[in-house]
Amino acid sequence: MTKGVCANPWFWWCSAIFKNNFSMLGFVFATGFAFEMGFNGAMNKYWDYLNRGRQWKDIRHKYVEAADDDEE
Repeated sequence: MTKGVCANPWFWWCSAIFKNNFSMLGFVFATGFAFEMGFNGAMNKYWDYLNRGRQWKDIRHKYVEAADDDEE
């Protein structure tokens, strides 16, 4: 049996990723990008949840419609 990090046949993806530096680097960048997108989306939703009703996007309709009514 082969020894090493990816010796288990179930970890075929491991030997594909760590085959050479280029594939590992691509995997690291792609994983980092996906993690960043997911983490930023989750944190934005959490921030909006904590500050609901206090952000401009939540109260804009009160002031924009009121300003439009005043101009007419």
